[in-house]
Amino acid sequence: MSAKVVSLQLHERHGQRPRAVASATATAGGGLVGDSHAQKTRRAVVVVDRDVLDALGLGFGDLREQITVVGLPEVSTLPSGTTLRIGGITLRVNGECEPCTHIGELNGRPDPAAFQKLLEHRRGAACTVVAAAGPLRVGDAVEVLVPA
Repeated sequence: MSAKVVSLQLHERHGQRPRAVASATATAGGGLVGDSHAQKTRRAVVVVDRDVLDALGLGFGDLREQITVVGLPEVSTLPSGTTLRIGGITLRVNGECEPCTHIGELNGRPDPAAFQKLLEHRRGAACTVVAAAGPLRVGDAVEVLVPA
């Protein structure tokens, strides 16, 4: 099975749940337009595989990811420098997205520290947009390009 986008979320304000969208545009050197992380240089976009959400009983956006994919279970451990082509954008993987200290609280977990530990090597890839030639949409294929 080839990888594809199953959900897109914009995290518009800190402290609020991400909002699902059918498509998004991006800015090279940053992230998705309208997302509160768009100006970050390392963690502008987080890509998570749906298998992680399913295994933990979570829904789209619960890990504060912008892009949820299916068919790419190794996304959290892709090497830095790997590029992902999704629709009209190209992302550079900067490394694994480390679980933040409050992710368990955001998801109503009784033991936030245990939940944070459970997410190690599973929270997805922290990425930056390196090219934005068009939008990305739910249903777009995800192409993994190895680092040069």
